[in-house]
Amino acid sequence: MEVEEQKIEQFKGQTRLPKFAVPKRYELTLKPDLSSCTFSGTVRIELSILQSTKFLVLNALELVVNQVSFTNSHNQKLVPSDVVLEGEDEMLILVFDEALRVEDGVLWISFSGVLNEHMRGFYKGTYMDGGVKKNMAVTQFEAVDARRCFPCWDEPALKATFKITMEVPSELTALSNMPVIHEELNGQIKTVSFEESPIMSTYVVAVVIGSFDYIEDSTADGIKVRAYCPVGESDKGRFALNVAVKSLDLFKKYFSMPYTLPKLDMVAVPDFSAGAMENYGLIVYRETEMLLDDMHSAAVNKQRASNNCD
Repeated sequence: MEVEEQKIEQFKGQTRLPKFAVPKRYELTLKPDLSSCTFSGTVRIELSILQSTKFLVLNALELVVNQVSFTNSHNQKLVPSDVVLEGEDEMLILVFDEALRVEDGVLWISFSGVLNEHMRGFYKGTYMDGGVKKNMAVTQFEAVDARRCFPCWDEPALKATFKITMEVPSELTALSNMPVIHEELNGQIKTVSFEESPIMSTYVVAVVIGSFDYIEDSTADGIKVRAYCPVGESDKGRFALNVAVKSLDLFKKYFSMPYTLPKLDMVAVPDFSAGAMENYGLIVYRETEMLLDDMHSAAVNKQRASNNCD
């Protein structure tokens, strides 16, 4: 299709993104406000433009887009002349006056949203702390709900690496797919930076922010495994922790292939739509699926927990 023939209407009613560009790397910063149940953030996406186009089309849903710019390989900064959020099609359409060339570039977007109560995307959970009900933030992106948290190419085949940073209340724990590499305290807020991930799909990106205790163990080859539990209930994560460590050792032998990440965290949250979700390096469980009394829990509950850990 010639550039001049491209019309914004062509994207409406489409279930798949056009193949104008593909992402290679995301730098995502999230700033949740657990009091107001809102969040803001920025995403810097390194991408390759595959065909000359006046449009960049990606996924976004229930977000407010504040600022957008594209920097090409010649370090020229271009601002779209129109930014269109198609809620029905769950797309963000960026319109440029001049056609973007076939080359690599960087798309930068500032956005904000609401921590919803539907256990989809980036949502609000609650927990009890000393008899007081408090808010937490959790993600559930499978299958196509990463777009509710940040603008992205939210299709499983469009894989990329992810470098995630979060700004959270200093007393809370922030978890993501990869280990923490740096924390910086600024008053009541801490900035937590995580290692860059391997190439992966958007639906296995994960973030959890809340108050937890944890217990930990290691596999035979030194992979650290942790079970994050409600404060004061870490012993109830012992069974899941033991199963996870043994499973990693077993699967390494069975597949003749090592576990490819530097850590595995499991976290139990009260509000979760599935039994568990196998996010890279951060498996999120409903509390009832992970927290067991090893002496008194029924065998069927242990079996279900074992299946989730596997």
